[in-house]
Amino acid sequence: MDGLLNTPRGVVKIRPAELVDAARLRALRLESLLDAPVAFAADYERSEAETVERWERRINEYAQGSQSVIYLAEAAGELIGMTGLGRGHWQKTEHGGVIWGVYVQPAWRGLHIAEALIEACIAWGRGLGMTVVKLGVTANNAPALRCYLRCGFTVYGVDPQAICYNGVMYDELLMAKFIAAT
Repeated sequence: MDGLLNTPRGVVKIRPAELVDAARLRALRLESLLDAPVAFAADYERSEAETVERWERRINEYAQGSQSVIYLAEAAGELIGMTGLGRGHWQKTEHGGVIWGVYVQPAWRGLHIAEALIEACIAWGRGLGMTVVKLGVTANNAPALRCYLRCGFTVYGVDPQAICYNGVMYDELLMAKFIAAT
């Protein structure tokens, strides 16, 4: 699913990642980990060690199969947001998926770009017959929680002390959205 989102800051294109995006996607992912380190399980240091070639392989693997997808938000030729959806690996779990890496640059927040990225991932999953999509959100991340609630996710549990950053423990709210396959 490709889509255009009209915002007060300009048109934002929502589209799947392509091989040529690898370097910019890597940079955006690293930016997200510096900007909001508590929001992600991944850490900056380990992620920084991943090469552009690793991101090229990841995008290529995603494009070749039906296990995962990464959607990007692009405005005026610049990547401003991203998220991914990973499908269950086994036959008994492929009906579900996990949203990961939701990030929108601070200057573009509040314009429903994250919602558009998530909805694109959900549409992709629905097209593959997925019936449920899950995600985790740090319990103190109120803006992200509001976004996920607007997208129709509900809390089904808590993962205590899911993130430890600088010696502080953070619980994660576990959320799910049931989707009807097409």
